[in-house]
Amino acid sequence: MENISCQKNFGGWHKRYRHRSSTLNCDMVFAVYLPPQAERGETLPALYWLSGLTCTDENFMQKAGAQRLAAELGLIIVAPDTSPRGADVPDDAEAAYDFGLGAGFYVNATQEPWAQNYRMYDYVVEELPALIEANFPVSGKRGISGHSMGGHGALICALKNPGLYASVSAFSPITNPVDCPWGEKAFTGYLGSDRSRWRDWDACALIGKADEKLPILVDQGDRDDFMSTQLKPEALQAAAKAADHPMTLRIQPGYDHSYYFVASFIDDHLRHHAQALKG
Repeated sequence: MENISCQKNFGGWHKRYRHRSSTLNCDMVFAVYLPPQAERGETLPALYWLSGLTCTDENFMQKAGAQRLAAELGLIIVAPDTSPRGADVPDDAEAAYDFGLGAGFYVNATQEPWAQNYRMYDYVVEELPALIEANFPVSGKRGISGHSMGGHGALICALKNPGLYASVSAFSPITNPVDCPWGEKAFTGYLGSDRSRWRDWDACALIGKADEKLPILVDQGDRDDFMSTQLKPEALQAAAKAADHPMTLRIQPGYDHSYYFVASFIDDHLRHHAQALKG
């Protein structure tokens, strides 16, 4: 693991690391924010942030403004990349933004040529946390959150792994990828044409059979151009109601899909996670 950058931030440290991923068969970069309590020797919970289409580890750390309150609350934040990277990693033939590099969708691909590298689910759930817990002062208590494609990732990681996360939230998540253009394209490519297998990676399908009813916080802007066609928060709300799964969906008037929206409500999400992780 190689430290490639380091900046002081609100009394703590924002650091970026490169490591060789055995899960993804390539070099990966992730970012970690270590609040000042970590330098004083405290063991802290970790919040994993999953970003959306076209993003890297840098978008959230630079744009969301989460470090100030994370420093106050004593939360470590971990931000992985959104897909495998490298000259030997396959990409969409037309370099589309919604498939291939930057668009791993947090699934384990089963189709070639994607299966050798595109296993972001295993990376996020298993390999990266093991690396973090071996090298940083984390307590082992985990929360998970994300935006858009990353919101989808956060939801499925929590719903598929009872007991692994103490908290979950999402901004503008792709809630029902089996029934939206982004999801249909990605799942066809990564998982194949058998749509019955897609349901294992769809929050609306998973919430009905979740073994743990971990409360979910979702924020969605009502000026989001993708809300009705790609994100479909009402589908997740209906699935949660049918399953009697606790979920708070907040439709925020005037907000779009950008990080201006995320930055406006990130404090609420950090407090949501801190209450579960440190309460």
